[in-house]
Amino acid sequence: MVRLKSLTRVLVAFVLAVPLALATSSSADATSRLTGGLVDFGCATHGQLHCLGKAIKSPKGPGPKVVSTPVGYGPAEIRSAYGLSGLHGSGRTVAIVDAMDAPTAEKDLATYRAARGLSPCTTANGCFRKVNQHGAASPLPKPDYGWAEEISLDLDAVSATCPDCHILLVEADSPDTDPLMTAVDTAAATPGVVAISNSYGGAEDSTIKAADAHLDHPGIAITASSGDSGYGVSWPASSPYVTAVGGTTLTKAVGTTRGWSESTWSGSGSGCSALEPKPAWQHDTACAKRTVADVAAVADPKTGLGVYDTYNSCGGGAACDLLLQLGLAQGADGWVQVGGTSLSSPVVASIYALAGNSVTSGAQAYAHPGELFDVVSGNNGKCGGSYLCTAGPGYDGPTGLGTPNGAGAF
Repeated sequence: MVRLKSLTRVLVAFVLAVPLALATSSSADATSRLTGGLVDFGCATHGQLHCLGKAIKSPKGPGPKVVSTPVGYGPAEIRSAYGLSGLHGSGRTVAIVDAMDAPTAEKDLATYRAARGLSPCTTANGCFRKVNQHGAASPLPKPDYGWAEEISLDLDAVSATCPDCHILLVEADSPDTDPLMTAVDTAAATPGVVAISNSYGGAEDSTIKAADAHLDHPGIAITASSGDSGYGVSWPASSPYVTAVGGTTLTKAVGTTRGWSESTWSGSGSGCSALEPKPAWQHDTACAKRTVADVAAVADPKTGLGVYDTYNSCGGGAACDLLLQLGLAQGADGWVQVGGTSLSSPVVASIYALAGNSVTSGAQAYAHPGELFDVVSGNNGKCGGSYLCTAGPGYDGPTGLGTPNGAGAF
């Protein structure tokens, strides 16, 4: 510990003695998509469930690449790729359920929206609200740097997809099933909430079927990330009461009618549940129980969303940025390019809000498959070449029925 503290002091002194450009990327670099390896958010893992977000890794160390200006896709790209032009949320509320507290959530959301040309979404104007798992403004859970980054991703994803939606952030006391399901119930009981996004997951076990009752809220769309470790099933995505959202790699395709193309993101979770019953609206034949996923959206961090987050353990500034990238501090301090099915879940929840329908479980998309972009290429692992891990025409595990083409399927 003494050696680490000494190294940290040396690095801080070094950074402060050199130009700022040495610690952060240049503006020119920050205006484009970032490339590189991936790093997990580092959400607290003492609970049963974990967040499903990843960021582009810094070339300087094991931490996230932090830049000073907007990076990655923003509202214009998300709304263009999924045919959302002209659609409005009209003040409907998308609820975000996460664990732990993000102390800088509202401030960081304000910076993101201002940088992306969106109208303010604040507590003061009634657009944003943050509560604990019981729906009260206090006491809030213990802060966590990794979950704060997840929360920034979720809030910014809703803003990018449905700029005029209201946002309710419900923070569970811990990443355990009971607190998170209490938070889901609180979100569902809040007037105005039409969709609830859950960007976390964990292994199926004997407790999940009892916990499913907290996801059964007819008339409210509940989405869940399918997972970020490739082929394999996680819960709550496997619950028959949610829309399980897989992930894609989203790239611009100049000269095509759509202007975009998608393939399976290799990290997208999918497969056949070992425990959950097959919903009546799901008809694939190689899985007798619940199949994951139902639909998909962008998740590959290399084609991911740029988000703004400043909750960190090093106080901000040039020295902090370098410490974060070297893995000697936790959190973020500016713009990071992120993804994972933590991104695709709030995107789809926001499109449910744009649709303005009263929905139950994941059935809606199965009644309107023609309103989706079919993803026909890529895989997320080995499963004998079956559709459970390999994309192809029609339904497949990694991308479900496909990705949004407007809000018609929702």
